[in-house]
This record gives sequence, structure tokens and C-alpha cells, in this order.
Amino acid sequence: MPSRVACIAVPLFPLAARLRSEPEVAREAVAVLEGNGNAARVVAATRPARRAGIQPGMTLPQARALLPDLLARGRDFESERAAQEALAEAAETFSPRVESAGDGVVYFDALGIPMPPPPDCHPERSEGSLPSSEGDAELRLGRAVIAAVEKAGLPARFGIAASKLAARIAAGLPESPTVVAGGEEARFLAPLPLAKLAPEMELAETLERWGIRSIGELAKLPEGEVASRLGELGRELHATARGVDPRPLEPRLPPPSLSEGMELEWPLVSLEPFLFVGNAALERLVRRLESQALACRRLEVGLRLDPEGWDARAITMPAPTRDTKTLLTLVRLELEARPPGAPVVGFTFTAQPDRPRQAQLSLFGPAALSPDRLATTIARLVALLGADRVGSPRAVNGHRPERFTVADYSPPPPPPERRVPRTGRGLLAIRVLRPAVELEVLTGERERLLSLKSLNGSEPEISGTVRVAAGPWNLEEGWWSAAPASRDYWDVELSEGGLYRIYRDRRKEKWYADGMYD
Repeated sequence: MPSRVACIAVPLFPLAARLRSEPEVAREAVAVLEGNGNAARVVAATRPARRAGIQPGMTLPQARALLPDLLARGRDFESERAAQEALAEAAETFSPRVESAGDGVVYFDALGIPMPPPPDCHPERSEGSLPSSEGDAELRLGRAVIAAVEKAGLPARFGIAASKLAARIAAGLPESPTVVAGGEEARFLAPLPLAKLAPEMELAETLERWGIRSIGELAKLPEGEVASRLGELGRELHATARGVDPRPLEPRLPPPSLSEGMELEWPLVSLEPFLFVGNAALERLVRRLESQALACRRLEVGLRLDPEGWDARAITMPAPTRDTKTLLTLVRLELEARPPGAPVVGFTFTAQPDRPRQAQLSLFGPAALSPDRLATTIARLVALLGADRVGSPRAVNGHRPERFTVADYSPPPPPPERRVPRTGRGLLAIRVLRPAVELEVLTGERERLLSLKSLNGSEPEISGTVRVAAGPWNLEEGWWSAAPASRDYWDVELSEGGLYRIYRDRRKEKWYADGMYD
């Protein structure tokens, strides 16, 4: 069965990963170095730096001698890891079978996936592309893949062929996307040097002693003779030289979490500069969550401290959210409550993903709450008030009316249609007073003439003579505990107007207003 393997390659990957974390310096003369001090050597450089003569392998003093204003950045493996994950996630939007080869290279199975439709104006074909409808479709696929990778903040080149090596070589060509026609892989690879095929120096030297200089010369040798002399590795190299993959794609397993971070150029000792850098990382993390229709349920913050310390903490969201401002506010409050205690030289934000809340919108009924906006609002309330002060009250099994608990808020579904409000039945609604208002009860000249007055200027202000009273209703609860409840409840109407529910605490010998009828 014929195969089509697509390859996405990010040129100058260490530099591209660093610029993805620091896009503000993309137009400057920047060089990424590996190593310490003056022994550090240039790995990659931006175009303005290359124009000034900066080349890979130069030491930092040599590069600064050519360009004193050169911005030197160390190789950031945390940024490279996040960029590699973002590259694989972009490929997964086109194919379910993706292999992450590392160093800015990703392969995916392009056989049988739907191709993008042709535009109204037929685009100019790349040199060497297929002059057929299949080749045009694969070119459109390549352009769509490059656009998706650039949206993730990385430059990309695209190549497609029947083998991984041919696709990788095609992706490395300057004109991208490049399509290698089916069955033309051996001819495409034949003029290339052996270094493209056998990076192992020992095996390359063996082939050179045989007089083999190119991939095509190796492919012309008998397969059995190569395998008998070079073993299994030689057999695989011979198959690769003929444009045949000896091993299938190794599908990537999606990680259980998504993370973004970077190593800082200098230690940060105050909160505001760290939040400025961390905000960009959270924005990248949220974009990756949105591309997979996920939200952050739990945010883990890892801080690398100077000189060799580590601080880890976790922030649990009340509901999955994708709001960057909310996540940044929660990080700020967490760090203000517990400062790391040392300068920060690197950080990692790890999001434990979850599906955002879904709601079925009603066509004729009232508008439903947006689950994502509701989750964001709840998260901000938790950040301002605390997790124990946000929720929905629930009744607790017991006799005392003030007993309740707080549960996670989950809005009820909207009714399927608008309902006409039912007319009242003569029932009164009581507005509960929490906390209960302490009262002063005065006995008049006659035994049953009582006057009520709220104490200490409590609101609402309650005063007047009792005109009508109904009660008592006795309440006893927790007689076996240290703080039992023993009360007598009354409903009273005052001469100044107003209908109240009051009670007398027999244990404290005090009176309280428990609520007022509306």
C-alpha cells in the first residue's frame, strides 16, 4: 500500500524556540549560544546578526568583536521543549498519527487525510512539485500546515514524500512546501551525500572505504551483500537509501498536561517583572489549550531559584477556565501570599487540562449563562475572597434554620420555554436576618404588653409595641453537645408596622429577631 509521509521542520530551531518566548527581540541581532562564559559558542543567529558575519561555531568574544551590540541568549531547553510540543500539536490538527522526532522536526501520516480545497486563484507551483491534481492538493496541505505552525509562533518548512528521509530532505529545501512524487524518492535522494543518511561516523568511514560517496551509490548495491557485512543497521540504511522506511511512524502519545516556561537571562527579585514575563507564557499556554478545545483545571507553578533551588506550588481552579487575566491574578495572589524567598532564574507553568463546561442553548427560552465566562467569574471571586467564601448555599439536615453549607456553584439548566408567573396564594415570604439581630424586650404596665427595640444600632431598626403574637414554637437541638440550642419562636406584629419572627434563647436568656415577613 503506498504511503505519504509529511515532515514539518523548523529552521534554526534553538533560535526559533527562543524567539517564540521573546518575540519582542525578533528583529534585533540575536545569537543563541551553548556553553558558559567566553567558551560559549554560537548555535544560531538571526538574519541581522548573520549579515554582520556571525556564524555558528563562533565564540562569544569573536561574535562581539564583529558586532558589539549583539544580544546574546543562552540555549533555553525549556523553551525548546514547549516549542516542540506546540509543533506536534499543530500537526495533530491535520493527522492523528504524529511522530515527534525532536529538534524542531515532526512527521505525520498524510495518507487519506482530507486536503484543503483549492483557492479561487490557482497558486504558483513550487519548483519540482507534481504537475497533477494530487500534487496540487498536497501543496495546499503544505501551505495550510505552514500557516498553522506560524500561528503557533514558529517558522516552518514542509515536505511530503513516501519515506521519512525523503520528506525530511524536501522540508529542508529553501522553497517550501516541496512535494516528492510517489515512486521518485530513490531518484530524489540519489545525488545527496552519505552524511544525510549515515550520521554515525564509524559506518560512514566504512562506506567511504568501499568507495561509496552518495546515497544513490549505496542504493545500487545488493541488499543481501550490504546486510551480511553491516548487519541490521546496514539493511535499514540500504532500505532508506532506496526511499523505503524500514520502520513505521511511531505515533506520539499526547502528554497529560501542557506546560510553558523559559530560563531567564538574569535573576528576578521583584514580583512585577516576573508577572510581565509570565503573562506571555500564560498567553501561549492558553492558545494551546484553545487549539485543543481544553481549559485549565489546575495550574502548577514551578520556580527555579538562584543558585540551585526549586519552588513548586499548585493552584486549583473552581472551574476550568481559559482566561489569561484570571490565571495571572491567581499567580499574583499565590506569590504575594507565599513569596519564593530567593531570586527566580527560570519558571514553568503546567496546566492540567479539562473539558470546559458545556451548556445547551435554548432557542425559545431565556439566554443561558456562558460556561466559560461563568468559570472565569468564579475564579476571580475565589482570587479576591478565598475558596471558602465562594459557592452556592445548601441546607443541612437539622432543626436550626441558620445551619447551611457551601457547595460548588453549578447553575441549573434554563427551562425549555418561558413560563407565566403563577399568581400568589396568600403566602408570605420571610427575609432571614443573618446574623440575627439582638433585641431588647420591655414589659409594659400590663403583663402582655411588650415593646421591642434593636440593640447597638443594628440594622434593620426594629422598634414598637407588640399588637399580635403567635407562639411559642419550641426548638431543641444538640442537647448532648457543648453548645445546645434551646429556643422559643414567635411571630409578632408591631404597632409601628411590620411582621417579624423572633425567638428567645433560653440558654442565654436573650431575644433575637430571626427574620421579617415581606
